[in-house]
Parts: sequence; C-alpha cells; structure tokens
Amino acid sequence: MTDIFYLSVAELAKQIRTGAASPREVLEAHLQRIAEVQSRLNAFVHIDEAGAHACAAAAEATIRRGDSVGPLYGVPITVKSCIDVVDWPCAAGSLLRKEHRPVGDAALVRRFRDAGAILLGNTNTPEFLMAYETDNRVSGKTCNPWNTNYSAGGSSGGEAAAIASGCSAGGVGSDGGGSIRVPAHFCGICGLKPTPGRIPSNGHYPAGNSAFGWLGVVGPMARTIGDVKIIFEVLRGPDAGDALTSPVQTFDFEKSSAKKPRIGIVEGDALGTVTPETQLAVRQAAQLLAYQGFNLEPFRLSNLEGVLELWWFFFGTVIGELFTEEIRGREEQLSAIFCDYLQAARPPLARSAMTMERFIKMCSTRDQERALILEAMRDVPILLSPVCATPAFRHGEGNWKCETGYRETMRHSQWLNLAGFPGVSIPMGKSDAGLPIGVQLIGRPYQDELVLSVAEQLEAARGPWQPPQLP
Repeated sequence: MTDIFYLSVAELAKQIRTGAASPREVLEAHLQRIAEVQSRLNAFVHIDEAGAHACAAAAEATIRRGDSVGPLYGVPITVKSCIDVVDWPCAAGSLLRKEHRPVGDAALVRRFRDAGAILLGNTNTPEFLMAYETDNRVSGKTCNPWNTNYSAGGSSGGEAAAIASGCSAGGVGSDGGGSIRVPAHFCGICGLKPTPGRIPSNGHYPAGNSAFGWLGVVGPMARTIGDVKIIFEVLRGPDAGDALTSPVQTFDFEKSSAKKPRIGIVEGDALGTVTPETQLAVRQAAQLLAYQGFNLEPFRLSNLEGVLELWWFFFGTVIGELFTEEIRGREEQLSAIFCDYLQAARPPLARSAMTMERFIKMCSTRDQERALILEAMRDVPILLSPVCATPAFRHGEGNWKCETGYRETMRHSQWLNLAGFPGVSIPMGKSDAGLPIGVQLIGRPYQDELVLSVAEQLEAARGPWQPPQLP
C-alpha cells in the first residue's frame, strides 16, 4: 500500500472528502515524514505546525457539518520561501532579509487557503533566487532526495525536494530561467512554468508584477501532471493586485479538436550538447508520444544564440543592476553563490555599456525575436526538448562561469523565459547514477492547458511515478 504521504493530491482530497482519512491524520503523516527527512535534505526554512494543526481541526469541523469543500481541502501544501505568508520568515535565502516577516498573504496563498489547503511551511532557495543550486548563509544547502551528495537544483530546490520526498503533496515555485523546471527535473517531479499573467505573482520577492513580469513567473509543482493541473486550476486567473494578470479563456484541448497537435523536437546548435542519457530520455518521450498518435518532427529554432544572449541581458545585466541599492554597504553578508551571479552579471565593461538607448533597443529586439518564434510555431504548437543538458550535479559544482556553467547547461530552459512561453517538466528516465532525468513540453502563450493535456498523455504512457529511495 502506498504511504499516505505519497498519495496524489487528487487521492488525498478524495479520501478526506469520503472520510477514508481525516485532515489531521493526513497532516500527522506529513509532519512525521518531515521529521524523518528534514535533517538529511534540509528542504524547509519554516514549518508551521501550530497553524497547520489549527487548519486541520477547522477542516474536520467543516466536513462534520457537511459543508461544501474546496478542491484542496485538507491537502498539505508548501510554498517557496520568497512568497509572502503572513508572519512566516521570508528571507529568499538572504541574510539581508533574515528578519523579514510579511504582514499579509500573497494572492496565490489566499487562493490556497480558499481551496482548503493546509499550509505546512516554506522551502529553501538560493540567495535572491539567482542560482540553479539551493544553498545560502541563512539556512544552508538542500540535498537531492535521490542522492544527498547531489543538488536539488534551484531556485525552487527546497520545494522540489520536499515534494519528491513526500513531505508535501505539492506547492508553488517561481521561474525566471528554469527555476521551477530544473529542480523538478533534478528531483524527479513535475513543474509548470506558466505563461506570464496566468497566475498572480504579487507577494513574490523579487517583485514579479513589475516591468519584468514577462521574465519570471510563479507556478505549480507536484509529483504528477494531474496534480499540477489541480493546483494550476486553483491558482490561475486575474487578481486586482496584479495588473499584469490576464483574464484569458482557458484552452480545452479535448473539446476543441479530436486531432492531436503536431509536436516539434527542438534542435539548434546554440543549445549545446546534452548527455547521452538526456538524449535517450527525449527519444523515449518522443516514441511514447508517437505511440499515442502524435506526429513528431524536427523543429529548428533560428537565431537561438541571439535569444539566449537577450535572456542573459535581462536576467543578468539588468536584474543584477536592480539589486545594487539593496546590497550596497552590506556586501560582506552575501553568499558565495550570489556573488558568483553578480560577478557574471555585472562585469565592468557591461556596466559601462548600460544606457537607456541600449535598454530600449534590447526590449524591441526581444519582441521581434518572440514574434519570429511564434510564427515558426504557427503549425507546431507543442515542442519537446530536454530541461537542461545534464542530470543533477554534485553540491558546489554549479556556477555562472560562461564556458562551463549555467549559461551553457541550462539553455533549454532559459529561452522560454525570454519568449514568455509555458513549459512543463515531466520525469522520464534515470541516469547511470540513478538520478532522475526529465523532459520538457513547451507551448505557445496562453495555451498552458494544451501543454498540460499533452504532458498528461505522455505521463500515462510512461507509467506510474516512482518515489526516490532515500539513502
């Protein structure tokens, strides 16, 4: 029998509604699981046992009265520790924010509460979210549940480790260059980077509902695509506090057409070389999709090198500059990982070249490149690719050095943030070292539901999700 802490969101919610399990029973199983693995994984920054117990008691009273309940009623959920939850520490991995405790909830947290979720706690990140490895001077490093010698990824590494290890049924991360999809890939779970505007990001640090709202988003993470869909349905939709959210109609692929969309297998010299195991995972995914009746074909993205340089201009040069005032005079408190980012993002030549004229030109070029990609995808609405070039790396082996680091290995994820496209990571295989390998399905803007529909069919063809065997 599956341990209760590894049941899906859908199954947990069903058992609670039918009385097969009580909210307190489900909560205690997850708190016990956290007690078992937190010392080995360090996924959590804060655990709110008192608040969770109060929510579970209220949930049981509601169920006894026979009141209608939301889709996440009694389900234990976590959030990344850069998202506001009232009175919880929200350091975003930085000593500079160690004492910060929000006075209100982020919009997505309110939606979780309205859906009946039990908020367990928040999870670890690298400092200011600017790395693909979760380690910082506030709460230390997070380990991969499949092998604790390896990284859980970043920046939503704590969230991925908590979900993969059964500490949480699902949750929310954020993604400006792969920060949902890469940890999901490293830890063997699913994660959706939605189209910007589909989920409100007010209450996220750094601010997502800003001029760069198209670059970074918040999105659901869970062990299965079905659970990602449930969480996405709870969180999606406009919010009065986030002017960048979009009241778009949802896309129902099943009702819109019986014809399966064409799928392009992404190619491009600018993407670099992936490991043979990663390449095999993509081939297996393509084969499974072909068995499901999809037509697959090679898809070559033009000028991808230029697109990736544009992404780095905004994520590196511009965003790095925005941290200047916050860190001024407090540089000695910064983590090595964040300093590595700053050194790559703000070399002297790049800083001297920053002008308003250059910034406006890069914004215009970004729009032009996005339009070209959209045109290329006119008849191929879904793309298949790796999430990144390798499985999880060992602790300390990730960096921003251009010749060997993140700008080379994470290219498959980064270009989506420049273009503002939705993308979801799905576990597909294992490396020779036993580490998970995910693949990525990508769609056109506002067709997140189509991406999830195809991902769910791929997941069904792959077979049931398998948990890690914690060392």
